[in-house]
Amino acid sequence: MKISKIAAAIVMASVALSGFAQTTTAQSSDSDITVEDEYLSSMEDLIVTELALAPDRDTKLVALQYLEDAVANGELSSNMQTALKSLAGEGVLSQSRENGRVINNFPDIRMRACELLGKIPTEQSKNILVDIALADNEPMVISAAIRSLGDIGINEKDEVVNTIAWAQKRNAVLNPTSSLAHEVLVAYEKLLPTIEDKSPIIQSVASIATNYRYITPVRTMAQELLKKISTSGNSSSKEGQSEQAETEPVEQTGM
Repeated sequence: MKISKIAAAIVMASVALSGFAQTTTAQSSDSDITVEDEYLSSMEDLIVTELALAPDRDTKLVALQYLEDAVANGELSSNMQTALKSLAGEGVLSQSRENGRVINNFPDIRMRACELLGKIPTEQSKNILVDIALADNEPMVISAAIRSLGDIGINEKDEVVNTIAWAQKRNAVLNPTSSLAHEVLVAYEKLLPTIEDKSPIIQSVASIATNYRYITPVRTMAQELLKKISTSGNSSSKEGQSEQAETEPVEQTGM
């Protein structure tokens, strides 16, 4: 079985790691330590990759535990990032089928992977989260993707806020969820300083504020955000007028 092979690979890797460590303990030069570190890192990459590619949910959870530790310790390698992105799209962006049925649809795995990607503020993380927000149908996964997009804070040419607005509009029709609407509002507020065209976000927030299928605290939060957006727009306008007034020459009137 595939799981048995993975377990055997992990055991063999552990033995190899132990043996390699013993043979290098007696050596104390910096170059030997560097070689050992590189070997240990590559073996860990191999283990995490194998765990992430396993067909069952429980083994993928173990991979996520490895990845969580790596993120927390700042030791996430490029191979680990690839494994994390794979887990984020598990069952949606990459599907395994058996008799026509998707057998790797694990929303909780995707959700946790999306949460971890939010702790890696890179363009690559942003891109995979955008893809998830657009493709996924599970509110808890979309919520995690949107929350992480807000944490990362990248919003070049309003790509991210437009993605969030589209995801919110689609789910408001198919499956209005107050928790998802809440995450949308939080992300909007975080990304507000980066937004160039506020029209789409105003429409999106207004639709939440007036949708009585959402709980009252969420609708109230949307109303407050609308006020904040309006205030920020007025402030920008006043600042622009003030700067223009400072740069324009003052006409001297004759006496």
